[in-house]
Amino acid sequence: MLGITFEGGASRTVYSCGVMDALLEEGIYADYAIGVSAGAAFGVSYASKQIGRNYTLATEIMNRKEYMGPQNLVDPKNKCYYGLKYAFDTVPNEILPFDYDAFKRSTGFTAVVTNLLTGEAEYLKVPPDDKQWNVLKATCALPLLFPVIEINGKKYMDGGIADSIPYKQAMKAGCDKNIVVLTRPMGYVKETEKITALALAKYRRYPRFCRALQTRANRYNKCIAQLMELKQQGKVFVFTPKTSFNVGRVENDPQKLKRLYDHGYKHAKWAMNDLKKYLDR
Repeated sequence: MLGITFEGGASRTVYSCGVMDALLEEGIYADYAIGVSAGAAFGVSYASKQIGRNYTLATEIMNRKEYMGPQNLVDPKNKCYYGLKYAFDTVPNEILPFDYDAFKRSTGFTAVVTNLLTGEAEYLKVPPDDKQWNVLKATCALPLLFPVIEINGKKYMDGGIADSIPYKQAMKAGCDKNIVVLTRPMGYVKETEKITALALAKYRRYPRFCRALQTRANRYNKCIAQLMELKQQGKVFVFTPKTSFNVGRVENDPQKLKRLYDHGYKHAKWAMNDLKKYLDR
């Protein structure tokens, strides 16, 4: 069984979008798909097999102020850097239609969320009939940039806090072949960001979540080390960008995003023969 895992990274995940489209063109479709944050938000279009949808989103929509920008964060009705209604309702349901029927026929998509009370990862299936995309909102809920997202009485935030690269969950699901798409160049070492201090103050009522924030960098680096060891052993196939082209977390320049998408697409095409050998092994 083939599994595919998409790391998050907000705008950096546009690299993964290029990889997704190349895989779909080659008929490589996973039996189990899982992602974190933007890896899930973009990944559902892989699940619905909508080639080019993410490209249009990145190059024509993400630069709109309604989609993202500080003005949304200070809006008392929004309280998020992204326009929640615009990004998770207007875009998929009106401007850039999501194929819900194809998604229902697909193998589905699992998104990682972090439970605010426990600080632990939970793995939620993205409901094919939720046109408000609450699970995607939860997995994307970056501290300080998003409000807390509540689902069935539980409070959630960005899945990357607890499990940034959930390939182990794909293995637990029975995947003996695994593709992992990262959004940081090889050799990247995560450090605790200065902004973490602000997050710790804001979420001090949730000590276990704060502990997850404090230990995230160390856990991420250990995860990457383990993943690279599996890659060397030929047990997983990993896509890693050569560079991020200085695309930051909230980059919205269409030309920069197009360049990053093209990099992911060309990289996947270049590696396709090796990937197919891995899958046929």
